[in-house]
Amino acid sequence: MAKEKVAKTGVKKEKGYLYYLDKQGDVSRAKMARRGEKKSAAEKVAKAGVSREKGYLYFIDKDGDVARSPMARGGKKK
Repeated sequence: MAKEKVAKTGVKKEKGYLYYLDKQGDVSRAKMARRGEKKSAAEKVAKAGVSREKGYLYFIDKDGDVARSPMARGGKKK
């Protein structure tokens, strides 16, 4: 997967949390759902201020930075 770094945030990921880019373009995290636990609210971890472009998938990479990759469209017909 070809990726390009969009913003350097340096977020240290903790086990048991899902990290994602929220609607405001900042890095947020939410506790992963476990059986019998109540839903927890998301919390902002870092301000990134990323504005999204159409056709790209945005994610938090292993370094804790915001990266993007072109979305795969179409595919092989079966």
